[in-house]
Amino acid sequence: MTLWMADGTEEQTRINYPRMGGDGRPQAIYLGHGKDSWRDAYHFLLTMPLAAFFGVMAGGYVAVNTVFALIYLLVGGVSGVKPGDFADAFFFSAETLSTVGFGQMAPQSFVAHLAVTLESFCGLFNLAIATGLLFARISRPTARVVFSDRAVVTTYEGVPTLMFRAANRRRNRIVEAEVTVNLARDGVTREGVSMRGFENLATVRSRSPVFILTWQVMHRIDETSPLFGQTTQSLQESRSEIVVILKGMDETFAQTIHARASYTPEEIVWGARLVDIFSRNPDGRPVIDYTRFHDIDEA
Repeated sequence: MTLWMADGTEEQTRINYPRMGGDGRPQAIYLGHGKDSWRDAYHFLLTMPLAAFFGVMAGGYVAVNTVFALIYLLVGGVSGVKPGDFADAFFFSAETLSTVGFGQMAPQSFVAHLAVTLESFCGLFNLAIATGLLFARISRPTARVVFSDRAVVTTYEGVPTLMFRAANRRRNRIVEAEVTVNLARDGVTREGVSMRGFENLATVRSRSPVFILTWQVMHRIDETSPLFGQTTQSLQESRSEIVVILKGMDETFAQTIHARASYTPEEIVWGARLVDIFSRNPDGRPVIDYTRFHDIDEA
């Protein structure tokens, strides 16, 4: 693939594409594409880790109180606040912003009353924004779907078949579940241009009316399959990756959820099979052993 460098030179190189089934964070280096984090602050705050979210909110709270504490020190006129005492001014600001108002410190001058009015107005927006963001993060539907660590290629009804497992970690139902499997790999066009494309891997069963426990996804590697004739080495050379998307309607949230996974050539075991995790106890009830969910038999 041809990559134009920043200095105008041309270099033949291979770009390491980010894994489609990763954690969703960018793994590529972008040139001429600035971050929109602050211009799209709502999305930024919704998608950051929870610890970072609380850190940003706490930092904003401290920053607002610091600004108003400096204002109170500048204008004065607040009884109970010792002149030049930043701590007193800061805690008076915190009490005003939260509308606690213990009564030991209170504005006396007209300018101080204006500053308190402005801070109370800002406090309304601060509380509304923080509440809305926290509610949006908590109420956002998420999938608790787990995929097997590795995929296998084994013979099924006389045909080599790619197999992997998915399981719903919640005890509720995912209705009208649908799974799509694609092969992402490098290719060369007739013009000799190297491009990365997606090819559909048809599954034996792509839909499930109700997804409760586990789902064994299978793709037959016959003459029509993009995986036909492939080996671990050939898949590595084309930097192939099997991308899995599972989506459905969570009956608890009544909203669409999705989960994704991916398998690199190193995570596909040829000639192995998934270990059976289903059995029955003495009274005939079915038993599912999730402790062996990721196990495979390479014998």
